[in-house]
Amino acid sequence: MDWMSTIKGFKSYLKLERSLSPNTIESYLHDIEMLNHFFIANEKSISPENVKQLDVQEFIAAIHKKKMADYSQARILSGIRAFYKYMQMEDISDSDPTELIEGPKLRRKLPDTLSYPEIEAILNTIDLSTPDGVRNRAILELLYSSGLRVTEAVNLKISNLFFDVGFIKVIGKGDKERLVPIGDMAIKHINIYKNEIRVHLNIKKDFENFLFLNRFGKSLSRISVFMFIKEAVMKAGIKKTVSPHTFRHSFASHLIEGGADLRAVQEMLGHASITTTEIYTHLDRDYLRESLMTHHPLYNKSKT
Repeated sequence: MDWMSTIKGFKSYLKLERSLSPNTIESYLHDIEMLNHFFIANEKSISPENVKQLDVQEFIAAIHKKKMADYSQARILSGIRAFYKYMQMEDISDSDPTELIEGPKLRRKLPDTLSYPEIEAILNTIDLSTPDGVRNRAILELLYSSGLRVTEAVNLKISNLFFDVGFIKVIGKGDKERLVPIGDMAIKHINIYKNEIRVHLNIKKDFENFLFLNRFGKSLSRISVFMFIKEAVMKAGIKKTVSPHTFRHSFASHLIEGGADLRAVQEMLGHASITTTEIYTHLDRDYLRESLMTHHPLYNKSKT
């Protein structure tokens, strides 16, 4: 088969069977097109089903020479692996040229998190005397209470609030639904916003069910959330780089440090793989040292 028709079939597979987002699909297709363009540039007339391990290794070596980041190299290799798994599944190819190829070793970067006092400091900068302030406080309480992605928060529907049982229904990546607990403070501030601010907006058609709205009665943008968080962090005097995702990281990290079950945190975050959640199992070194000094009998001996 030729590259164009195979890539077209791969795109349909990713969209219809894997239910991936448009951005993820574009990334996968870009990876395969890079491989094809490499063969064209090097005058290799080779169809996708005839690609061998050596061909892929030469391609990986070429992108490595371009000083491409290890993460980018690993992502491209992952896209090519997915392509050949699809080809085997469709009986287009009977072998996977990526099977024995190892990607670059990636260091797992721990996400930035906020301490609880830092979160309180940010929350306290919000001006609750303004309509936007009431809404923004509700969003921040939600992000930290339930660990939502910013897109999940701005797309949250009123019909998916089940405050009587302390849960909300979230539509995550790939349109996957999950039920997530929500705390009392988040419920309190969302109700204040919904009952005292939102009811006075001129809500535009098709936005009636969106919880968080802008002043024009339409759904709030992700950029708006980034901007007001940036302003609040600056007012709080916090020097860390903070985004909506930082509240999600802090939610997960504080749960794990408090002894929460890893599988439960995985479910709440909507992670497809437990390995993604495991990154939060780190503990602050100062916290560990303090625990050791407080509870270990050897260290306590000098105090008795």
